[in-house]
Amino acid sequence: MLGTASEAQTSVRDLFRRGLVIPAHPLALTEDRKLDERRQRALTRYYVEAGAGGLAVGVHTTQFAIHGTGLLAPVLELAAGTARESDREVVLVAGATGPTEQAVAEAELARSLGYHMVLLSPYREFGEDELIARARAVGEVLPVIGFYLQPAVGGRPLSRDFWTRLASIESVVGVKVAPFDRYRTLDVLHGVVRAGRAGEIALYTGNDDHILADLVTSHRVVVDGRQVEVEFVGGLLGQWAVWVRRAVELLEEATLARSGDDAAVRRLLGLDGHLTDANAAIFDSANGFRGCIPGIHEVLRRQGLLAGRWCLDPEEDLSPGQLAEIDRVWAAYPWLRDDDFVAQGLDRWLA
Repeated sequence: MLGTASEAQTSVRDLFRRGLVIPAHPLALTEDRKLDERRQRALTRYYVEAGAGGLAVGVHTTQFAIHGTGLLAPVLELAAGTARESDREVVLVAGATGPTEQAVAEAELARSLGYHMVLLSPYREFGEDELIARARAVGEVLPVIGFYLQPAVGGRPLSRDFWTRLASIESVVGVKVAPFDRYRTLDVLHGVVRAGRAGEIALYTGNDDHILADLVTSHRVVVDGRQVEVEFVGGLLGQWAVWVRRAVELLEEATLARSGDDAAVRRLLGLDGHLTDANAAIFDSANGFRGCIPGIHEVLRRQGLLAGRWCLDPEEDLSPGQLAEIDRVWAAYPWLRDDDFVAQGLDRWLA
């Protein structure tokens, strides 16, 4: 058992800084679109037993709509309680959205349920000054993970100066970098280095289209004549809501690659296109990511973890042609899947 609350937070930050697989936790629903507590627990148990080091709950993959339905508190509570069945520490990350008052209230809820950090989603109605002030306010409640979310699913462009200012806030402990854009990804890296906190802030890839390349690359950022090496230590990803056992293995191999194992670098870069191709089908990139969440649900449904693809919005389902694309990548890349692992644990997780 961990000691004081301060010691526990330090331990969790150390785990987070070293790098983890953190699935963006989906929402399990029944056919009538009510919370399916049994399968919600099963998903959490699957992630923890597969070796995920953390869980991100109440984020985009959980469906942002839960923040306005009364589901946020029970979903956060269910994940936290289930994660505590494990005999190891699991880093709990709660999603917070909306204007400052709402985001602070959601952080306070998360803190009351034992969450360690807040993934702070962008709020389109705010300018950069207001976003910085909001991050400071939320950081008074829990440590903050900044979030560069791609515009196609609710994000907005943010300047390099914004990331410098955000990284300068002491309560910011990480950034999920998910603009699906190499130029904007570099803006975050430069911002963290300019803030002088490259050794303190953990960078997590959320670029589901570039996962393995992000994880094996040591970025040499030049700022004011200084060259600083920064790297992505882990992933906080919707793509890692599926095939999690394999994701854990890939992160372990990526750590070897960054430490100088050239064979690991070559193996992972050879798989990078496979994972990106699979992600294109699951996330529905051909249709502006409209079928992203149903695509994740479809993979989990095939493995028996979910009963269906149902989303809170009855109109949200796979795009035309997306199912055939999922069929294609399912057959093409069996080495990305963890079907045997899921089959072995499924009855226990559903119990």
